[in-house]
Amino acid sequence: MTRDEAMQADVLALREKEHVRILSLETSCDETAAAVIEDGRSILSNIVFSQIDLHALYGGVVPEIASRAHVDACDRVIDEAVKAAGMTLEDVDALAVTYGPGLVGALLTGVSCMKGLSYALQKPLIPVHHIEGHISANFLTSPDLEPPFLCLVVSGGHSHLVNVPDYGTYELWGQTMDDAAGEAFDKAARVLGLPYPGGPRVDALAEEGNPHYLTLPHPHTDGRYDYSFSGMKTAFLNSVHHMEQMGEPLPKADLAASFREAVVSSLVEKAMLAAEDSGMKKMALAGGVSANRLLRRRMQETCDARGIALYMPQLNLCTDNGAMIGSAAYYRLKKGEVAKMTLNAIPSLRLV
Repeated sequence: MTRDEAMQADVLALREKEHVRILSLETSCDETAAAVIEDGRSILSNIVFSQIDLHALYGGVVPEIASRAHVDACDRVIDEAVKAAGMTLEDVDALAVTYGPGLVGALLTGVSCMKGLSYALQKPLIPVHHIEGHISANFLTSPDLEPPFLCLVVSGGHSHLVNVPDYGTYELWGQTMDDAAGEAFDKAARVLGLPYPGGPRVDALAEEGNPHYLTLPHPHTDGRYDYSFSGMKTAFLNSVHHMEQMGEPLPKADLAASFREAVVSSLVEKAMLAAEDSGMKKMALAGGVSANRLLRRRMQETCDARGIALYMPQLNLCTDNGAMIGSAAYYRLKKGEVAKMTLNAIPSLRLV
């Protein structure tokens, strides 16, 4: 029996096992994160090593620095995750890893690490899409959530409106035509002189400002549920530059609040339009920008007014983490999916 055949046999046995514990690793960008997840819903451990301090000097993530930091941290966070779960590596039933999308060097580090561990332990390895992980974070925060539901995925690289008819099945209903919401927040932060990471800084500063100080355009998109933030961002940058050229002091809190209001209102508007058209009564948030204070408030208010149940990851599960990868992996395992030793990183991997 070949190794791949042996892994398939193990997967068949695990699909019938009462409780399955998966050790997962996430290294798609600038967090090295490992977790142990039971049955896709329970967090036994969740360890995150952040690289924010390493990249702050450069105002953003430097891919080569990120990759080197992952090499240094992978073994450590895996050991900590297993120990925190009160287990040994031999107690783990299966392994999981993010294989895309993301920074190619960062992804390769994680994939190589878990392929080696899978070979050494003779445990099945489950490949997971990073965005699927973000969506699955909701299963950890809300154990009662089951498909079908709509999910608004908002992060530094993605702004997607996804229909989730079943576990591991996705339909892309809408997406950004240019910048992602998180990317737009980061660029707004940069022009306001806010330090890295910019998105959370804009969010915090906006709490003190007037959201109606500056009116920004909401660009039209051909797709009914698609987004566009490039024109909104450009109008904001031009307004700030004009004020600077005129020697006017920048009311940074008001500017941050105005930009946040424009982005959030656009996100909520299209999400509610999709819910109304489809009659869907369950909506979830996912991705780093789902931690945005105004987005969470506005989505809750709007969903409550329309009788839609809203699900949001707890704040520590909004940003990249290993727990969300372990949750997604469980449902991939239930479908019998397992990686071969030829698994490679795919930096531009599509969800649909």
